[in-house]
Amino acid sequence: MTAPTATRTVAVVVAYNRRDLLIEVLDALAAQTASVAAIVVVDNASTDDTAALVRDRFPQADLVSVDRNTGGAGGFAIGAARAVVRQKADLVWLMDDDTVPTDTALAALLASVGDDHRVTVAGSRVVWTDGQEHPMNTPRVKPFVGGRERAAAHARAALPVRSSSFVSMLVRADALLENGLPIADYFIWNDDFEFSTRILRRSRGLFVPGSVVVHKTVKLGATDVDPGERFYYEVRNKIWLLGLSRGLNPAEKLLYSGSTVLRWARTFRGSANRPVLWAGLRRGLRDGLRTRPRPNRVALAGLGEASDDVAACEAGVA
Repeated sequence: MTAPTATRTVAVVVAYNRRDLLIEVLDALAAQTASVAAIVVVDNASTDDTAALVRDRFPQADLVSVDRNTGGAGGFAIGAARAVVRQKADLVWLMDDDTVPTDTALAALLASVGDDHRVTVAGSRVVWTDGQEHPMNTPRVKPFVGGRERAAAHARAALPVRSSSFVSMLVRADALLENGLPIADYFIWNDDFEFSTRILRRSRGLFVPGSVVVHKTVKLGATDVDPGERFYYEVRNKIWLLGLSRGLNPAEKLLYSGSTVLRWARTFRGSANRPVLWAGLRRGLRDGLRTRPRPNRVALAGLGEASDDVAACEAGVA
């Protein structure tokens, strides 16, 4: 396995009110054994001193501050566009501000991707602070994968996958330009699933166990842990994804619909405050069925350079 030749990798970190963790993330990016050409930090209208911290302590970072919180989805759309349009990225490495990559995380991703342009997305193995596999970010092997694709992935010390996580996702810029940015109106939840399945509908994705990042969530938990009022976003966005996204074919939509119902049932069973979940379910179903996400040019309008970058990227101007 060899890293892709003549590539420029740009890291994108979306930050919101986690300045101390952000310091760890940016220090870890600077310590990568495979160099990061540039770092884009999207400050999503933090109310702490995140922006000042980045300017003072990490002046080499390309800081994009927006005046309203656009959620993880909007932040990654803004950051990915910035990386492609202004930083001229060949590869975009997306991560949250609580994702701390080990020093060889990028090198392992690059080695697995190599020069095979059929591989457009690669994701890291995600562990918690104690080294356990993080159940929130455990990938599933691509269903119905062919033997040839599986063997090609194994030869690259990887597994074929159908989706990937924004906790650590490496994306080819040309695939991003062809398939579009994350959808900002998703705000949180299912945005990375929709984005990665859209790109991987006609290309290949890898899970790279040798690339390790630490997801420093407050607790160790899976996606069926009680999310409280945020359950609304899970429901609404899943309805949008299953009904409107280009990422899944009809058979996959049926498969994921079934798994979604089972996961929601587990969430309700484990909840100590089911009325909140029922309210989120009703609202999410209503809005998921009656509305659709706005185009990014509308959802991310009025943000100055960030809006310009998104428009340019979605117009295919790199």
